[in-house]
Amino acid sequence: MDKNKIIIVDEDDNQIGTGEKLAVHQKGLLHRAFSIFVFNKKGELMLQRRALSKYHSPGLWSNTCCSHPAPGEDTLAAAHRRLKEEMGFDCELREKFSFIYKTKLGDLTEHEFDHVLFGQFDGEPVINKDEVEDWEWMRLEYLKEELHNKPELYSYWLKVVLDKI
Repeated sequence: MDKNKIIIVDEDDNQIGTGEKLAVHQKGLLHRAFSIFVFNKKGELMLQRRALSKYHSPGLWSNTCCSHPAPGEDTLAAAHRRLKEEMGFDCELREKFSFIYKTKLGDLTEHEFDHVLFGQFDGEPVINKDEVEDWEWMRLEYLKEELHNKPELYSYWLKVVLDKI
């Protein structure tokens, strides 16, 4: 499995090719992705602040975890793998919905067929500092206020998904 390659898809999420992750984002090709939203029993969302070394959206607050399955890797299996790699824990995940979005992020274009997965966890993550700068629990009502008042602190896709929840 080559983790630097991602799956290029059509608008029905059928694989039509693969490509190197950075090149796919530079060309703005539609590709498969997932976004994980982990909540605690109080209904708070676990947010992560993306590592400052990330090639796009560094230092921005975002949902619990997001990434891309590798070619030949099942989306749910990839989600569990990345949740463990980034946040140091795993939990049951269920897909809630999927959607396509496209936005320019500097010299890159995020054009994703995004599978949105929900989970529940009440512990503390053990973050991978290569991937995650910080984390916190936040109530959705407060997060929506923060997104409205300080949108520059949050990832683009977090705003898009929260509008759909």
